[in-house]
This record gives sequence, C-alpha cells and structure tokens, in this order.
Amino acid sequence: MSPLTIRKDGELDFLSLGALVHRLDPGIIPFRKAAECAIHVSGGEFNVAANLSDCFGMKTGIASAMVDYPIGDLIAERVRAMGVRPFYRHFKHDGVTGPNMATVYSDRGFGVRAPVVFYNRCNEAAAQLKPGDFDWKAIFAGGVRWVHCGGIFAALSPTTGQLAVEMMTAAKNAGAVTSFDLNFREKLWKIGGGADRAVEVIARIVDHVDVLVGNEEDLQKGLGIEGPKLEDKTKSKLDPSAFFEMIGKVVKKQPQVKAVATTLREVHSTNRHSWSAVAWLDGKTYTAPTAELDVYDRVGGGDGFAAGFFYGLLSGADPEEAVKLGWAHGALLTTFPGDTTMATLEQVKAFAKGGSARIQR
Repeated sequence: MSPLTIRKDGELDFLSLGALVHRLDPGIIPFRKAAECAIHVSGGEFNVAANLSDCFGMKTGIASAMVDYPIGDLIAERVRAMGVRPFYRHFKHDGVTGPNMATVYSDRGFGVRAPVVFYNRCNEAAAQLKPGDFDWKAIFAGGVRWVHCGGIFAALSPTTGQLAVEMMTAAKNAGAVTSFDLNFREKLWKIGGGADRAVEVIARIVDHVDVLVGNEEDLQKGLGIEGPKLEDKTKSKLDPSAFFEMIGKVVKKQPQVKAVATTLREVHSTNRHSWSAVAWLDGKTYTAPTAELDVYDRVGGGDGFAAGFFYGLLSGADPEEAVKLGWAHGALLTTFPGDTTMATLEQVKAFAKGGSARIQR
C-alpha cells in the first residue's frame, strides 16, 4: 500500500462539497415550549472547512448551493465570517415554496433528557445540485491540497451522489487528497431509497477516497460490511477493538483507502460524556487519551475532530499528534454553542498536550 501523500502547496488547503443549512436552537427548551431560538449556520461538510479556517488558519473553500433570499444572505454572511471561500451555484427563491436553504431544528436536552434533532429539507436547493454545476477545472487550477465530502450530502438526492463522484474524480486528477465522512443518517437515506441504495451510492464515491471518517456503525451501514453487533451492550463505547476489527474488511473492499478515523463517545448523560478518538493510518493504529467532558452543545463534535485530524496531517504532524489534535479540538467544540469552532489553536494544542481547565491569566 502506498502511503498517504499530501501536496505541499496549493491556492486552497482544503475544499468541501456539501449543503449549507441553518440550525434553530432553543437551548435547553424543547421546541414544543420554545419562545425564541438562536440561529447557527452549519452543514457537516462546511463545518470542517469553517473549523480549519477559523481555528487552524488554513485556506479553505465550500462548493454549495445558495438561494438568493434573506436566509441565504444570513448563511452567506456566516460563511464569510468564518473565512471560507464560497463557490456557489445560485438559485432564485419564488417567494413562497422555494427552493430553500434547509432548516435543522435541534434542542440541547439536559441531563437525562436527550437532545432532539429533526429537519425541514423540503425543496432544498442543495438537493438540486448535479454534475456539471461547478467548473472543477477552474476551481482546481490554482491547486487544492485536500478535498472533502460526506454521507449527508450524498443522501440528499439521486444527483448529489453523482456530483460527489464527479468532484472526487476531478480532485484525484488534480493531485488532491480526498476524504469522506460517512455520517450515516438513517432518516435521510430512508426517504432516498433505503439501505441498499446507500451502500451503492457511497461505494461509487469511496472508490475515489483516500481517508474515511466514521465509526463502526457508519462503516457497517455505509459500506455494507459485516462487523460486531451494533446493539452489543457488553462492550464499552470507548473500546477501539470493534473499530480496529473492521479495518481489514474496509481495506479489502476499498484497497485504495489509506486512513480511517473516528471519535469514541460514551454518553453518561446529555451533559457528561467520556471522549476519545482512534485512527488507522498506513497500516498502523493510534488511540487518543480519554477525557471526561462537560458538554454544553454536542452538535459538531465529530466535525471538530475531523478538522483537527486533517489539520495535523496537512501541517506535517505525525499521525499520533494528528489524532490528538482532532480529539482535543472536538472536545473543545462541545463547550461552545453552535456547530463550528470558537477555539484558538493555542487552546487546542494545550489540550492535546494534556492541558487543564485552570484559569488562564
């Protein structure tokens, strides 16, 4: 197996393809009793680009749909604020039915009450994206070091998976590393053809992918490979053995994959999690320490891990350090409201080295 090789230069360090959404967050109040809410701009693929730009100082971009109406304006403003360069396919809103920028509704829960997430993705502009909508030759002309997409975007419509394949193919031809976060969402795939279609669509994308992000459930459901029983309650969620057991099957099915990484999370209550991370890279395994987290908002923690892990590899850190940077950034992200980072690189590095929550004077 050839090692993961990352080009040293490029106009962009990182480019994501995915849907931009806005998340309505009433805090710990459930929606059925809510009187007000905060608005967070999000998107599994966008979050990684935003984190890499804002915390890690990398040059990043997002290829996505943008609707020309006030919600689109709000989202575009937040994209600019995070320092992410947009490549938009623009849509006109008809003033009544759309097309729309998707809405995610998510309360934070508290203690024994779990968070609740549901969607309004009706007539979503991003689902209308299709091959030919982006000029990849022009986008890659200045050089792109790393390209990323995910299972959420692939699940949106019959054409979004095709577009992801088109982008990954162009990225490989342009010499970029490619990554894919399986991010298996049962609700999305259920309305888009079910489990069999998910495996078929994801396989066509992953054929062009170097780095996979996903836990054993993502690997089983997304790639259609057998693994440990997901409902097995005897094993700790922090035990990496189930994940490592599956790597051989992953590589047998997708021999070009050079790295697989994921977070490990044991949920004791909504606000108390044990947190770790693991990776397999170029044939070797790496495990982060375990931290006990007091969680403010868990949404985006996995994307926080992916951003820190990718940053480590892009910046030339050794794999063990890259895993710790991802683990540290993902942990810090759960202490902020919203889906994207408010951490500094100094905070991430300090936590990765075993820093504490002592006051910084």
